[in-house]
Amino acid sequence: MTFKKLSIIIPAYNEGPTIHFILEKIDSVILLGNLEKEIIVVDDCSSDQTVDRLNDYMKKHPDQTIQLIQHPKNQGKGAALHTGIKQATGDILVIQDADLEYDPNEFNILLKPILDGFADVVYGSRFIGGKPHRILFFWHSIGNKILTFLSNALTNLNLTDMETCYKMFRTDVIQSIDLQEKRFGFEPEVTAKIAKIKGVRIYEVGISYFGRTFEEGKKIGWKDGFRAIYCILKYH
Repeated sequence: MTFKKLSIIIPAYNEGPTIHFILEKIDSVILLGNLEKEIIVVDDCSSDQTVDRLNDYMKKHPDQTIQLIQHPKNQGKGAALHTGIKQATGDILVIQDADLEYDPNEFNILLKPILDGFADVVYGSRFIGGKPHRILFFWHSIGNKILTFLSNALTNLNLTDMETCYKMFRTDVIQSIDLQEKRFGFEPEVTAKIAKIKGVRIYEVGISYFGRTFEEGKKIGWKDGFRAIYCILKYH
């Protein structure tokens, strides 16, 4: 199969201070196979300057293929991803947070198993490999391990980082799934539903992680962890 374009889906909510930095990083990446880039930013009704910053950036960089979609009301990260996934026209699709926790220079690490014909889905794990990781929250790491363990037990997968942002899919695979979770339940839901696809080939690669503190804008909390447990059980 020939792949020509990568769709990069960026859900954004109050990311005015960093959104232009992530777009600059994406622009600087030269993708394996000379893939084109399609950037789809879904603003989930931000109350800061996110949209203004995006519009300014797009005016200054007309050479980049960027589509901005605005939700009229805040619905959650999952809802923003649903919107972006539906609009994607690339052969391959990757999820990119609007902050600086994940490095677009590592797109090629995720792309390689797909381009080589081995994988349909690739997860970027923060817990394997020799990449740098910012040391932050102990209980977040424990919670992540618990959620990944529960998900693995019910999917019969052996992922090390189910909750990772960096998930890359063949676009026809992810667009074939009926996704429902509008907030942070997206991760366990998509993992459960991907695992049920007959013959799907899932790979995992090591990535770096430059985590944020809550003061720096991190949004996920303990309530989202309980919702994730509910979603793991619901979609299995």
